[in-house]
Amino acid sequence: MDYRLNQDYPSDFEAKQLILEIGRRMYAKNFVASNDGNISCKVSDHTLWCTPTGVSKGFMTDEMLVLMDTNGNVIRGTCKPSSEMKMHLRVYKENPAIKAVVHAHPPAATSYAIAGLPLNRAILTESVMGIGEIPLAPYAMPGTEEVPDSVAPFVKTHNGCLLANHGALAWAGDAMTAWMRMESIEYYALVSMYTHGLIGQVQELTCDQVDRLIERRTRDGITTGGRPQCRDCGQEGTEACASCGKNANGEAKCRNSCASSGSQADSSMSEEEEVQMITEIVRRVLASRGI
Repeated sequence: MDYRLNQDYPSDFEAKQLILEIGRRMYAKNFVASNDGNISCKVSDHTLWCTPTGVSKGFMTDEMLVLMDTNGNVIRGTCKPSSEMKMHLRVYKENPAIKAVVHAHPPAATSYAIAGLPLNRAILTESVMGIGEIPLAPYAMPGTEEVPDSVAPFVKTHNGCLLANHGALAWAGDAMTAWMRMESIEYYALVSMYTHGLIGQVQELTCDQVDRLIERRTRDGITTGGRPQCRDCGQEGTEACASCGKNANGEAKCRNSCASSGSQADSSMSEEEEVQMITEIVRRVLASRGI
């Protein structure tokens, strides 16, 4: 039976169509190569549809999808599920509010994962309010229990994570939101790469600005995402926060440049150097597009 009376979950038909659509988008945006990536979507408290192993996510059909229970037993389907479903099942176990998981290898986010760097700097208002910080799960051997163990600590408090030397993982209360979070993770990584690497200069948000964005995020009903680090010390809200002057309860506000929400990052570049930098950026962008 395709359609379910339980409105908390999509029907079998809806879940399969969502997985196929996300697979096409994932492939079209070059978030996966070959047969990489996997997607799952729950249709009840104990059952979920997932992608098969060994199939390009851009060319799946609904006959290829696999129905599993949350213990990993195949209920329906002729294809074999990915060994990485262990990771998905652990996410569902750790946080029952999660109903969809997306795993991919988007280039910029995966580059951060390979470099051993989390996405935890407060540089984008949309990222702070939408997905928050994206932690880095420690390296784990693919296909083993090490992978679910590595992501488990983040499932209740965050909206996704990077997998060291592997890729990225996003989860949400519905499939399309999980996919959009994966897109947001890649955009966060790409902008971070441009500003830190290509431009070589970034103005991070202040502690006060981050506080206000998180307050807005909470009012909007988003209670997960952690807290990206502010511009000054990276240890805001702790006794070690030297520049912000906050105690362990975060009772004090910043007392130096961080207190000025309109402060601008200093630039030591001359006008000629700025022109050269912008010219080089434009040249690289045009070259990347074959212009």
